[in-house]
Amino acid sequence: MDQIEKLREFVNNSDNIVFFGGAGVSTESGIPDFRSVDGLYNQKYDYPPETILSHTFYRRKPDEFFRFYQDKMLCLDAKPNAAHLKLAQWEKEGKLKAVITQNIDGLHQAAGSSRVLELHGSVLRNYCEECGKFFDAFYMLHAQGVPKCDHCGGPVKPDVVLYEEGLDDKTLKDAINYIRNADVLIVGGTSLVVYPAAGLIDYYRGNKLVLVNKTPTARDKGADLVVQGSIGEIFAVL
Repeated sequence: MDQIEKLREFVNNSDNIVFFGGAGVSTESGIPDFRSVDGLYNQKYDYPPETILSHTFYRRKPDEFFRFYQDKMLCLDAKPNAAHLKLAQWEKEGKLKAVITQNIDGLHQAAGSSRVLELHGSVLRNYCEECGKFFDAFYMLHAQGVPKCDHCGGPVKPDVVLYEEGLDDKTLKDAINYIRNADVLIVGGTSLVVYPAAGLIDYYRGNKLVLVNKTPTARDKGADLVVQGSIGEIFAVL
């Protein structure tokens, strides 16, 4: 039995699937990845992206932070791909319990998924640091310089987890709970190198751990099934 056929069998026979996804799920919608060969880490800026996207840099050089953020992080024309759509379909069919994502683009919700745990937040949510007023991504995209609140003038911060910032406790606990109780855990589009997110699969207790990625990951040896290739193309035929 080939890998895709085996994955199809796992899916068909389960009503307790949890999906854990990374950047590779979004790259097929045209959103740039950080670590791939043509990803953000290999483009030329005055500072490397991991420096720019840190809490310290956000505080010290907000102008530079938002120039990069508006240019590279707000991909508001991106549309859900076959992987997003298939996951939403499985949820509607009662097979998928939750999507846990490291992505910040909101494409899972756009595809119709309702149970999405965003480990790293979302560019679609932004809040004034002074009064807490909400602003959408379009406000951030079209702001001149550092986005300011139109109510009190305070700085508006994206609801994304920057380097040096901790993950939201409740989101993390919920993710652990879903993974711990899953029958099938499908991990897709992530190299499993960014912690603490990558450590989440250690909470899985079952025997149907599936890794779907274009390239090998450090955790392939411990998986029950490894499917290599484009996640959109693979999910489209399931």
